[in-house]
Amino acid sequence: MRICFVSLILGWFLGVHQLYAQNQMHQPTTLSPRQQSIVVMSALTAKGNLQKLPVALNAGLEAGLTVNEIKEVLVHLYAYAGFPRSIRGLQTLMAVLDERQKKGITDKMGPEASPITSNQPKYERGKKVLEQLTGQPETGPKRGYSAFSPEIEIFLKEHLFADIFERDVLSYADRELTTVSVLTSLGGVEPMLQSHLGISLRVGLTEPQLSQALSLIETAIGKAEADAGRAVLKQVAASRR
Repeated sequence: MRICFVSLILGWFLGVHQLYAQNQMHQPTTLSPRQQSIVVMSALTAKGNLQKLPVALNAGLEAGLTVNEIKEVLVHLYAYAGFPRSIRGLQTLMAVLDERQKKGITDKMGPEASPITSNQPKYERGKKVLEQLTGQPETGPKRGYSAFSPEIEIFLKEHLFADIFERDVLSYADRELTTVSVLTSLGGVEPMLQSHLGISLRVGLTEPQLSQALSLIETAIGKAEADAGRAVLKQVAASRR
């Protein structure tokens, strides 16, 4: 009886391990050209590198990003890098599109964001989006900066996660790639980067894809920023194993 029980447990363990291995094998290990462009243009815009940004924007358009998708990336990142960087990125995109039009290139505009029809208060909508991203219920007493400054907690829920993340031009994965690229490039915001790397893994990005994103940031921005990001990714990945 005991031998049968041990055999049953062993068989179950091997089956689970095999299923996990199969799932790992079927996970994407590289970013698409479109996703790679999101990483590079986000990083360059966040750092204000307007000399390299036109090349990245052209590459994004050639990789299949629509004009509205690129606009959305550049608007999204203002929440993390500020209005000045975002607006300079949009101005650079306008110049790139004008130049391409002069060359006879017609770029696809793509769909605009769908109107929000929910009657729920923005704070509740933002809470729901954040719960989807993190997988954690937004209940219980506020802690840390949320308790110290309740105003910013409200702004985050109502504006960042309702007004911005709820827009459907980009997927959650696209928005997280943008966010991770901005935070890594800026540096010094490791707690936020840790949270968004965890969300990235939850919304379908993989550890190898995030490693590739950091390699792209190393080429576009610098080794110090990329290495700091790698250290945080290592911590996040270890906590999930």
